[in-house]
Amino acid sequence: MTKEEIFNKIAAIIADRFEVDQSTVTNEMNLQKDLDADSIDFVEFVLELEDTFGSEISDEDAEKLNTVGEVVDYVAAHQTK
Repeated sequence: MTKEEIFNKIAAIIADRFEVDQSTVTNEMNLQKDLDADSIDFVEFVLELEDTFGSEISDEDAEKLNTVGEVVDYVAAHQTK
């Protein structure tokens, strides 16, 4: 899966979960500041990412993911072949 495909899937998840227009999602978007996500929102988002992409994201790794671009890079680096 290309980074663009990963981004599009993540943008769709964000649009649905945080009720924002998918076209406003950018790689620079900060998950907590721009989306006003609290810790529960973020955990649910990470769980949905795991389900969508079929890979586990450790709590330590999840804490380091601040922007959409970082999530895309993480998923791209950890996708199952």
